[in-house]
Amino acid sequence: MRQGGYVIAVKTLDRITLNPNVMGGRACIRGLRVTAGTIAGLVATGHTRAEILKLYPYLEGEDIAQACLVKIHFMSQTEL
Repeated sequence: MRQGGYVIAVKTLDRITLNPNVMGGRACIRGLRVTAGTIAGLVATGHTRAEILKLYPYLEGEDIAQACLVKIHFMSQTEL
């Protein structure tokens, strides 16, 4: 899709789940009790993908990427 001269890639966030019965309804990764915010926070504080995957061996690289994307989206919707 092209908007204002920029190409915007639309990606499906198929690894992010929202369930009111899991972690209080926060955005989680594949229904696990790991929130997108936790993973995005680790990225924001300088942890590498390899370090995160060592801490959470049941995650995959794409889980980390989508956690960051969903947090960016939610942050862009918030007025400060």
